[in-house]
Amino acid sequence: MKAITPEMEYLSTRQSAKVLQVSLGTVQKMVELGELIAWKTRGGHRRILASSLNQQLQRRKRAMRQKSSQSCIAMGIFRRIENGDELVESIKDWQLKVDMDIAIDSLEGLMKAVSIAPDLIFLDALIPPVEQVHLIHYLSKNKDTQHIPILVDEGFIKLHPGVMVLADENTGGVRPPSTESLKEELENGLIDLNPLIIGYPATDPEQDQSINYQNRHELLEPIFVEALTRKCA
Repeated sequence: MKAITPEMEYLSTRQSAKVLQVSLGTVQKMVELGELIAWKTRGGHRRILASSLNQQLQRRKRAMRQKSSQSCIAMGIFRRIENGDELVESIKDWQLKVDMDIAIDSLEGLMKAVSIAPDLIFLDALIPPVEQVHLIHYLSKNKDTQHIPILVDEGFIKLHPGVMVLADENTGGVRPPSTESLKEELENGLIDLNPLIIGYPATDPEQDQSINYQNRHELLEPIFVEALTRKCA
């Protein structure tokens, strides 16, 4: 396999095929599907961005690791690091092997999701509802993440029709264009009609929080398995 050196910003189709160890036709198809970023020179020759090739190589390595270890590669976006640590600790007792990557900031989470292309994405319940809508919007629109199941708190799913009302209250009733666009997407089924949006047991404020949080973690394993099944389907 030919290595991509730091000074190489773009490669020809033939060079790219050698890097990925695939045919020229496969590289062309990957470009057409948006899996590789490319453009054409004035002479009509296709040039492929080296960074997009590197992303493909990283995904291959993760796919090979998953195949050899039969593990699920997940990414969680949390509001507090301790919540992420608690989930990672609980996962150790599961039969399903899960390699969980953690992000504490939404922007970091989006960047990681695009970079590592996990098998599923977990959104912590403590993320504000409006922020969760924005996350789902971007994850559902990006070509690198739009086929990845997203796990969200059941309470958020029940709340989401009123999310834009909350946004209006927070902005004094002045709705920016981006919020108006999100409202339309919600009305058109951004969450309701998306089979890759999967709810997990909500935290019940009436119960003891430590017990309830632990029970919720125990219930997550079959939901992770369901998410993987939907992705394969």
